[in-house]
Amino acid sequence: MNVTHRFGGALISLAVAAAALTAGSTAAHAAPPVATPVDAAQAEAAPAVLATAAHLVDATTGQVHFSKEADLRRPVASLTKMMTAYVVLQRAEPTDKVEVTTADVGYAARGGAAVAHLRAGDTLTVEDMLHALMLPSGADAAHALARTYGPDVEEFVAAMNATARQLGMNDTLYVNADGMPYGGGGHSTARDQVRLAQKVLENPTLEKVTSTQYHTVPATSERRSYSWRNTNRLLGTSGALGVKTGYTRAAGYTLAFAADRGGSRLVGVLLGETSSSRRFQTAEALLGWAGAAAAQR
Repeated sequence: MNVTHRFGGALISLAVAAAALTAGSTAAHAAPPVATPVDAAQAEAAPAVLATAAHLVDATTGQVHFSKEADLRRPVASLTKMMTAYVVLQRAEPTDKVEVTTADVGYAARGGAAVAHLRAGDTLTVEDMLHALMLPSGADAAHALARTYGPDVEEFVAAMNATARQLGMNDTLYVNADGMPYGGGGHSTARDQVRLAQKVLENPTLEKVTSTQYHTVPATSERRSYSWRNTNRLLGTSGALGVKTGYTRAAGYTLAFAADRGGSRLVGVLLGETSSSRRFQTAEALLGWAGAAAAQR
């Protein structure tokens, strides 16, 4: 499936934008349930959260279970790749194919980015590339997907920002498709990233990818074999669904997490954690606490 977005003249674009503002989100970008404020008594009993910012919602009911500096703009590191994956599947089918180039491999070699060790000349399906993007957090996969479905990286990043506006992520700016601190690295908020994680999990392909602990791609005439492990340590715990880990020096350790607990789908984000392991411990504590509350409804 080829790129479906085509741009008209400036006047047409302005008219469409004005209509969108008047009419609100389309069905394809329907907003999640309206969040209700966190209950004060419940918040008092919440687990300790040392991350700079955090937000946890019940995606089923819209209830906010926990919120700390949820609207503080911060770099989010590789949580950026959630938007990369989401935009790709607006423009491609999982069975479409992407060829890895030397430019993709060379880009990923800069600045210590996480890579999926893709090899130039190999051709993989979009679904396999999404596993390369989301499990080992491959910047090489991010570059290959953005270059292919942009139809160049700059236009793809523009589409990421346009999609953020459509989803109501008004405190989010993307400057690349991988979250590395090139060009300032961009910014978002815990609240915006929770909204995005909810939309990612509404896509069956992305829910499957983000919930996968290990993914192997067998060798064929088009490629060599690959094997990737998910960086998310929550997978394997009760009802865990992913969603994405991240780290840069500027962002600290970040985590978008989700699980089906207590009859609800809980989705949360931690930003600016100083300990890699503690972000998973905190997320699990929040999920257990909120899941127990959801089960008592």
